[in-house]
This record gives sequence, structure tokens and C-alpha cells, in this order.
Amino acid sequence: MISTIKNLATQISPKVRNWRQHLHANPELSFQENETSAFVAKNLSEMGIPFQSGIAGTGVVGLIEGKNPGSRVLALRADMDALPILEENEVPYKSTKPGVMHACGHDAHTASLLGASWILNQIKDQFEGSIKLIFQPGEEKIPGGASLLIKEGVLQNPSPASIIGQHVMPGLAVGKVGFREGLYMASADEIYLTIHGKGGHGAIPNASIDVVAIMAQVITGLQQVVSRGANPTIPSVLSFGRVIANGVTNVLPNSVYLEGTFRTMDEAWREKAHEKIRQITEGICAAFGATADLEIRRGYPFLMNDINLTRKTKSSAIAYMGEENVVNLDIWMAAEDFAYYSQAMPGCFYRLGTRNEERGIVSGVHTPTFDIDEAALETGCGLMAWLALSELESGQ
Repeated sequence: MISTIKNLATQISPKVRNWRQHLHANPELSFQENETSAFVAKNLSEMGIPFQSGIAGTGVVGLIEGKNPGSRVLALRADMDALPILEENEVPYKSTKPGVMHACGHDAHTASLLGASWILNQIKDQFEGSIKLIFQPGEEKIPGGASLLIKEGVLQNPSPASIIGQHVMPGLAVGKVGFREGLYMASADEIYLTIHGKGGHGAIPNASIDVVAIMAQVITGLQQVVSRGANPTIPSVLSFGRVIANGVTNVLPNSVYLEGTFRTMDEAWREKAHEKIRQITEGICAAFGATADLEIRRGYPFLMNDINLTRKTKSSAIAYMGEENVVNLDIWMAAEDFAYYSQAMPGCFYRLGTRNEERGIVSGVHTPTFDIDEAALETGCGLMAWLALSELESGQ
């Protein structure tokens, strides 16, 4: 069966590349994936795969039924949204929408799942069970499209026994894939903070409540949440990426605005850390006569790869690609809303290598020069189809 799937992957790979380039040239932001959704629906329709659209706004869910379709159900997931980034690549498929770019590979995910869908539909009379195809909106934006799809019943009628997701990895060479059992990715919470004081002349700071100086104290103080508050065995990150003061050389502003993120892999510590962030922020501001408006916006939970499922899928990947092309991954403090699925059922979220140093394809995700070696797409669609088939067969 491996040779059959590899042959089918080779056959469909030119179309998968075209799909990916079309999607890359026509990116859409989170929960605005109307054209993308229509594109997915059109191609599923041409394949003869039944689907539902309009789930959580722009989500599309297809279903491939093999023999005895109620015996076992597996889900495959791809995300569809792009990022608010101005693309700097000069390629024929460069984004046609200034300020919007597929800088996280979701175009490759969607194209790969379409390719895997075509492959599986070609051989549906050779396996038992059903495969649910989840094309998901809004992975890049809280509350995450996964959480909304789950609320709208994507994991019901029929209910999958497990779910598999694939994500590009620019740090991994094309032709390789990576797996990790257990804890893999972090929870992610967003921090929005405004510190209010009293503005004035920079030459007369004693007549003001200097929010810029207070902001510096707050950022420094909050570093102790992780360095002195967290158990060293629990991965944790607290970072601030945006500070707006809007003063000038000799004018102290009335307020300063900050944005940041807190990430960890332990729910009890996550709650405790939120309280520590609040206490330290409010305490420092009060000590200097300022006030704080603090919002901690709860994001995605941590992502846990089911040990048994991941072990099986890794073994299947080795059979498909060779042991030398399947690597073990370390934990990663980025976040993914696939975590919602993995906390609802056994899930496996693995990585597809897309790096090609000889061709200069080395940029990380979420950068304006991100791209992939499209040779990865043949691996992406073929491996996903093989993993789905292997998991269905292992559950019989």
C-alpha cells in the first residue's frame, strides 16, 4: 500500500503545488477566509467528496467513507488563515494582498490536506472506516478556530477516535519529518497593560508621575514571575513585544501602553502566574502613585501529543520515509490551537521539513521572507494519507 500511496502522491503533487501557489497568492486573515473556503469546497466537490461549509463562519469539513464506514473514524486537520505581514519574497506566487501573507505555511497545510483527500478518495474501497477532513479557519487569532469548530460539533456525527495534524517546520530539512510524544507546545496568553500617571515637563519630573520609568520597573519586576516564581522544571516564558509611550524628549506622557505574552505547560502554574503578574504590576504602580489597567486574555491551552497515537504514527512514518528521515523534536514554546483537539481526544501534531539551504529557503515562520521548498508537498500529502490509513487499520 505504501507504493500505491507514493505513486498517487507523485501523480497529484503538481496539482498540490498549484493549489499551494494559488493560496499563497491569495491569503486571507483569520476568520476572513471566504475565498479560501470556497476554493477548498470547489476542489472537494470536483473530487466527489461530500462536505459541509460555513462551520464557524468559513470552516469546511469533508468526509471520506471507506468500507464499513461506522467501524472507525479518524480526523485530519489543516488550518487556512494567513498573517498581517507584508511579503518581501519576489516569487511568481507572491501575495497579491499587500500586508497579508501566508507566513506560517497554512497554504501548504491546506494544499497538502487537499492532496491527501484526493489520494484517500482514490483508495476508499481498500480501507474500512471513515476519514473526516477538517479545513479550519482562524488558527492565528484568539479564541482559535479549533475551539469554535468543536463548539459547533466538528467532533461529532461521526465522532473521530483520534486526530492528526501536520505543520511545516523551516528548521527541518525538506524530506524529513519530526515527532514528539507527550508535552510539545505551550499555552499562550496575551497581556494588555496601560499604566496611568501624570504627565509633565521632562525637566520637572518631581511634578509628574513618570509612567515611562514605572513601566521600566514593571517590565523588570515581572521577569521574576518566571525566574523566581516558576518551578524550574516547568517551561515558562514571559515577554513584552510592544511599548507605546507617545512622549517626546522633554515631555513625560500621561500613560504608557504595553503588550506581551505568557506561555507555559502547566495549567495550575498558569493560573498562579496570572495572579502574580497582576499583583506585581499593581503593586509597583501603586508604590509610585500610578494605576494600572491590566487584561490577561486567555489563549490556547498547551498541546499534548497522545503518547500511544504519536508512537504509532512515528512508526508508520518510518515505514513510509525511512528511519533516517524521521526525527525526534524538542518542546517548543510557540502555541497552536490544535491543542483544543488534543485535549478533547488522542491527537498527534507533527512537523514537515521545508528547509533548503542551497536554495536559500531558510527563513522562519512569521517573517516576511518565509517560504517553503515545495518538494515537501509531495511528502506532505502522501505521508498524511498513509498515516490516516495506518491508524484506521491499527484500530480494527
